[in-house]
Amino acid sequence: MTLISRILALCAFAVLAACSGGSGSLDSDEEKFGYSIGVDLGRSLKTVKNDVDIDALKRGLDDMLNDKELLLDDKQREEVKSSIAKKIQSKQMEERTAKAKTATEAGEKFLADNAKRDGVKTTASGLQYEVQEEGKGENPKASDKVTVHYTGTLINGEKFDSSRDRGQPVSFPLGNVIPGWTEGLQLMKPGAKYKLYIPAALGYGERGAGAKIGPNETLIFEVELISVEKQAAPKAPAKKK
Repeated sequence: MTLISRILALCAFAVLAACSGGSGSLDSDEEKFGYSIGVDLGRSLKTVKNDVDIDALKRGLDDMLNDKELLLDDKQREEVKSSIAKKIQSKQMEERTAKAKTATEAGEKFLADNAKRDGVKTTASGLQYEVQEEGKGENPKASDKVTVHYTGTLINGEKFDSSRDRGQPVSFPLGNVIPGWTEGLQLMKPGAKYKLYIPAALGYGERGAGAKIGPNETLIFEVELISVEKQAAPKAPAKKK
């Protein structure tokens, strides 16, 4: 959904909310269906709710439905919608840039202090790790498939994901995850438990991930390597005769 579409959808949502009787009961399927759509729409439009004047919205709706003379023609309406959308996008970019800067500074300080703790080792890439329990067997390669349990947190302690909470380990090709995981798990053997401290450059970087991991966040993972499934090396292409 484009930003302009979201604004227009918010307008419709606001009008419906303003016109609602607010009885508090949801007796019919039609009422429940309408309420469910409203909740989904409201959740997706929170970021632009303060950029719409509801009184003006109601006036525009009233003028249109009652065939009154419109105060803005088609061109003017498109121009203002485009202008507001650009302002919102610019504001969001400024907020994201500021958030990324704050996260970068906090991450650098955290890693600098963390590197001084006993038991924490730092690799050439900047990855930090702490051995909680060693395993046995062969270290996985980036081409292998691994099965792990993990818990991921931000440096402020906020948990953003955990296979343990779900009660189900996860399996994946080691070369298909963030660089900090690919490097860190290759240091481990099956049965090992490590704590990985992953700089933003080895994590999700400026793009972040979803709603919980912002731009340039330093990440902490407690990882247990359960098993390694060795993958056959790809065959070299046959030479032409």
